Amino acid sequence: MKLTIKEIAELAGVSITTVSQILNNKGSRFSEQTRARVLEVVEEHQYKPDYFASNLINRHSKTIGMIVPDVTDFFFSKIIEGVENYINALGYVIILCNSRHSQEKENQYLEELSHRSVDGIMLATPHILSKEHSLESGFYKNRPIMLIDRGLNRRDSGRLLVKEYEGVYQAVNQLIKAGHKQIGMLKETTGYYQLEERFNGYRQALKDHQLPFSGKFVASGDLTVSGGYEAAKNLLRKNKELTAIFCGNDAMAIGCYQAIYESGRKIPEDISVIGFDGLKLSEYIYPPLTTILQPSFEIGYYAAKFLIDAIEYPDKKIPNKTFETKLIIRESVKGLTSETR
Repeated sequence: MKLTIKEIAELAGVSITTVSQILNNKGSRFSEQTRARVLEVVEEHQYKPDYFASNLINRHSKTIGMIVPDVTDFFFSKIIEGVENYINALGYVIILCNSRHSQEKENQYLEELSHRSVDGIMLATPHILSKEHSLESGFYKNRPIMLIDRGLNRRDSGRLLVKEYEGVYQAVNQLIKAGHKQIGMLKETTGYYQLEERFNGYRQALKDHQLPFSGKFVASGDLTVSGGYEAAKNLLRKNKELTAIFCGNDAMAIGCYQAIYESGRKIPEDISVIGFDGLKLSEYIYPPLTTILQPSFEIGYYAAKFLIDAIEYPDKKIPNKTFETKLIIRESVKGLTSETR
């Protein structure tokens, strides 16, 4: 039989208010002995708060709504893991919604979540927010929102930015220093974000080394394994002279591997490949993939932290945060000798 807060208080020999404040982490004024006594009873009887009942009293459901464009995407799975890691320890849970890159679906979920008493919303979006759901609309008046959008929607605080340009520049620079001059790129078509910073980093690295940019060395596809496979097939068919390919993300790089092998070439003997994301999976393909690590778990973790802070401390200004990238050198890149250039 489930105990009530009143029964917990009686067993611990304290008031209902004392139990409530200790369980809500607001019991700093109580002695360690009192806290220990209450928590011992809670542990012994495996007490779990009824958040739906408490919501009627304190207006908190301990529930976060989260909308992502693709729950099957490796990048978002790590984002979600980071979010859960932070919020679960505080007694929060998420309602997860999959918008499938559709802004219409995204808007529907925003409306649904607003009627389900969530304490806040986390929105990973490739879109400029619609007028009725913009940050200025008043839609989020009673529930804060945290955007994971690479700064697409303008705002002064709560921006989560990744140094993508610097990461790609370093990767392409590494290829050039290894002797590569004919370097292709697989970039996104549509879907989750227009990754212009990655494209810009690629072009600038070529320019800084007096290598001409050629549009024929760039192929577009979905940021998926199959998207990378199709894009790489097209790129390789038209450009036999390529000695290296930078891929917009690790999933594309995996598809690129397959296209290269089907073309009769080997990695890295005939062609070098670099990805972007630093997925765990990239360590286990053959040869292990050189990639640019972006801290997707940490992005989710800090997005959750900032949202919970906005819920629990509404007068506190939420900061911006910039995440570093790191080039992870593995076995998919080969240095060219002067004879092979």
